[in-house]
Amino acid sequence: MLHELLLALVGYTGDLIIDEREHHKSLGLHLSPDAPISDQRSFKLASDISFIDSSERDLIERLITLGFYYRELDRFATKSRNLSWIRSADVSPLERAAGLSKPKTEKPSVYRRAIANGLVEILSVYRSAVLQIEQKLLSETMPILATVTQGLNKFFVILPPLYELILEIERDDIRGGQLLNLLHKRCHCGVPELQACIQRLLWHGHQVLYNQLASWMVYGILQDQHGEFFIRRQEDRDVDYGSSISDMSEKLARLSTDDSSLMDWHLGFHIFLDMLPEYIPMHVAESILFAGKAVRVLRNPSPAFQFQDALRNQQIKKGSQKVQGSSGRVPFHKEPFLDIKMIGEELLPQSEADKIETMLQDLKESSEFHKRSFECSVDSIRAVAASHLWQLVVVRADLNGHLKALKDYFLLAKGDFFQCFLEESRHLMRLPPRQSTAEADLMVPFQLAAIKTISEEDKYFSLVSLRMPSFGITVKSSQVDLPNTKTYTDGSSGAVLSSTSSETSLDGWDGIALEYSVDWPLQLFFTQEVLSKYRRIFQYLLRLKRTQMELEKSWASVMHQDHTDFAKHRNDRMNCSISQPRRQRCRPMWHVREHMAFLIRNLQFYIQVDVIESQWNVLQSHIQDSHDFTELVGFHQEYLSALISQSFLDIGSVSRILDSIMTVCLQFCWNIENQESSQNTSELERITEEFNKKSNSLYTILRSSRLAGSQRAPFLRRFLLRMNFNSFFEATARGVLNVVRPRPSLPVLNQR
Repeated sequence: MLHELLLALVGYTGDLIIDEREHHKSLGLHLSPDAPISDQRSFKLASDISFIDSSERDLIERLITLGFYYRELDRFATKSRNLSWIRSADVSPLERAAGLSKPKTEKPSVYRRAIANGLVEILSVYRSAVLQIEQKLLSETMPILATVTQGLNKFFVILPPLYELILEIERDDIRGGQLLNLLHKRCHCGVPELQACIQRLLWHGHQVLYNQLASWMVYGILQDQHGEFFIRRQEDRDVDYGSSISDMSEKLARLSTDDSSLMDWHLGFHIFLDMLPEYIPMHVAESILFAGKAVRVLRNPSPAFQFQDALRNQQIKKGSQKVQGSSGRVPFHKEPFLDIKMIGEELLPQSEADKIETMLQDLKESSEFHKRSFECSVDSIRAVAASHLWQLVVVRADLNGHLKALKDYFLLAKGDFFQCFLEESRHLMRLPPRQSTAEADLMVPFQLAAIKTISEEDKYFSLVSLRMPSFGITVKSSQVDLPNTKTYTDGSSGAVLSSTSSETSLDGWDGIALEYSVDWPLQLFFTQEVLSKYRRIFQYLLRLKRTQMELEKSWASVMHQDHTDFAKHRNDRMNCSISQPRRQRCRPMWHVREHMAFLIRNLQFYIQVDVIESQWNVLQSHIQDSHDFTELVGFHQEYLSALISQSFLDIGSVSRILDSIMTVCLQFCWNIENQESSQNTSELERITEEFNKKSNSLYTILRSSRLAGSQRAPFLRRFLLRMNFNSFFEATARGVLNVVRPRPSLPVLNQR
């Protein structure tokens, strides 16, 4: 009976102690290893045993439950540690197809395997205790049941909770970060022995986590064959994680040879919240995600960048020597390609990678998980990755030069270039754009303006391209030869824009946009979202500058005509009766034009000086002080947000009024210049009245309490001070709100 009991304690039943789940009673025939964990204790004392009294039966029944728990824990450990899935990874396609007809087994789990290793350690302690009891009972004459109970008593508080743990794991298919989260919760108990066991299981689970973190944060490789890590590929949401390791490695190799690090940065990886343990905060997980993506970028530079960097290093080594002719190219075939192999190591030195690995190794060797130490190590690793990424983007890729180029061309800092471009394209933009040649037509004045104002030393102009989004054809400024100038014989030659295009504004040319060609690794910084914000600001500023130029040109044109008439008047006194009434008729219109020009000039000066230049200086100070890539991205986002906010582009009511004011100003200019052929002033009166309403509405909205209390209030006050320095707008707006006035013929709006 002693050996029957001892064998039952290690999971083997017989005639005296039976397993109700087994159909066969003979010793040695047990359940299949793949059978699910039993949710009911099935070890029982045989009912036909009559020589054991009831008290001993109850004690034996209690003891053999430990044997049941041991067997189920051992079966779980054996099943979780099964490595047959590794052997099946390299099977032939025919064998794999044949395997599809077999019933599917559970997905393998490296985290469950780690927990199983911890269970094996605990069960080995239990087996040693059973062995000691056997040796003690064989060497001495002692009460059997009392000795067994005394030797195994501590396991009554360990094995049952562990059995409940694996039952929950198997029932709910818990794996990966969810398994770590479950163990972390179970650690908080009032039984020291049980707490020590679960902490040991959690330690084993953390070994897998630290291995995955090391692979991700040191080498930029995602080692997660079974979808258990909280960082995943974007396309892995619908991927079967039963793919082989070789397939994964080939995929990684293919991704590294292609220029895919930028796609990985923006869309390739994400945090999978279902596998993120609750005791790891979200900001820490984001730091881990960033560090791994940064390492991937640093270890997989673009081939074009490698070549340029190697060539630059070669030129630095040669110093002042200049490469001329074919003789200077002799060493070129060797030196750059030798340097290319060193680029990845230069971007992330091995000493820095070793430092990251050491920090993770210290965490791995700790017997307990310390949240504060973990977070500090992750922050340190993230700082290392961010610093080297900053060095790559800011120093090697000349970030500040590209920022200056975007300011010059997208924020119209090169005013002479755009002034020349608008003057060259002024007559073209008076006609509707032709669908087939709109961009090609624009490239003529664009290239003429570049020839007149852009120096050959400006290496950034070649990255700028002009396009019309409504037509969808992009023409690189550096790749277009100047075509013959196109002229329109009459207005009917230009095709009217299609009404189906929702992007097209009133005159069709408001869709003019710029594109900027960004090479690796600047795509990390200048994302499509960032460039779209630049394009939005550019279209707004270009339309504003175009309106300002048209107001000036209309004044110059009419003054030229007036001087011509005056000269004719001196030669021919008979025309005096015609010239003087026309001057009297036009004088109120020029008051209106001056009012328009005053508003547009002040708005343009406010945006270019008070907004763009001031925010540019703030951004430059941040660039000088910061050595962290993520901080730099945040500062640049704040810079763009400030430009949009302080230019009122994020306030729908204000931006719509400004758009309508610019439209009214353009209509006014075109009507003034066409007035010679028409004596009808009703259209000018309508435009004047509409401008008065729009400008007063603009001032009223900007003075509203909602905007006065916002974060843009200090900048808004600057604009209001420029626009209302003599209280003219305030008085006019109050009159519009409080007095219903008849429609004027052409009111005199003099604010001087």
